Amino acid sequence: MKAITFNEFGDADVLKLAEVSEPELRPDDLLVRVHAAGVNRADLTHRRGGYGRPNFGDSTIMGLEIAGEVLEVGASVKGYKVGDRVMGVVGGGAYAEIARIDWRMAMPIPEQLDYVHAAAIPEVFVTAHEAMMHLGRLKQGDAVLIHAAAGGVGSAAVQLAYATGATVFATAEGSKLERVVQLGADHVIDYRTQDFAAFVAQKTGGRGVDVVIDFVGEPYFARNIASLAHGGRLVQVGILGGGGQVSVDLETILYHHIQIIGTVMKSRAQAEKHAMVGRFREHWLNRFSGGRRLEPVVDSTFPLARAADAHRRMESAENVGKIILTTS
Repeated sequence: MKAITFNEFGDADVLKLAEVSEPELRPDDLLVRVHAAGVNRADLTHRRGGYGRPNFGDSTIMGLEIAGEVLEVGASVKGYKVGDRVMGVVGGGAYAEIARIDWRMAMPIPEQLDYVHAAAIPEVFVTAHEAMMHLGRLKQGDAVLIHAAAGGVGSAAVQLAYATGATVFATAEGSKLERVVQLGADHVIDYRTQDFAAFVAQKTGGRGVDVVIDFVGEPYFARNIASLAHGGRLVQVGILGGGGQVSVDLETILYHHIQIIGTVMKSRAQAEKHAMVGRFREHWLNRFSGGRRLEPVVDSTFPLARAADAHRRMESAENVGKIILTTS
């Protein structure tokens, strides 16, 4: 089969299309003909050597989410058969014509969705649900501040918050704000020209928001804390702006009953990942069909052979929603 490989860490040019062996089917695996694969920022970190090794533990091929057709079913698999259309999160190996996926990380593709849009769901919507709904405990009537709201996880979080009945504050680059409003944001903030903490304070009469979903890290930390209401939760999903050291007034944390929660899917135990997918599937999967549909947001598609161009598109930070690789 054909897959994207790289022999050294570096810029996008290291990615090459090559002929490789098909993955071995294990008892809990589905072997899937990949029709589309999502591109994630973790792939960029992987390519640059940020994880210090050439694989994610399950494959030397990069890529974390797929949509395709089941070719073979492992002996311990339940609920799937050859020919089923599935999407899901893999432990590496998505940038290939064939991939394997633990059946508990897979989900059936809603009937109305094609493979490209299905591939735009698993990583970002599961992450958004886990961060905002499960850990952040967002509920109807709450207010939430979502950073990087035009990105993959951010655009998913905006939709889930809107569907929950929360008031949605969202930051993005100015040219992307209109699209974020279309996804369900009530208040949009141009992070380049506006102070989001001041904006939130003004719009909430100084109360703040119940939940902050942040992907940036240290540059936003103090203002995130300042934006939280009494009993608020800051859920740290990424550190795109750098990790570094942060300082916090412990009295603010203590007397305002603030919680700071970190979450990364990649470093969780496999059983925890199964539970994350299960929680998302139970709450939201049926909302991708029928009335009041959730929308997989696709920015652009690239053939598998042009994976380097897909990475450059993500590095440009111009995308709104997911970048997808296609194999057919």
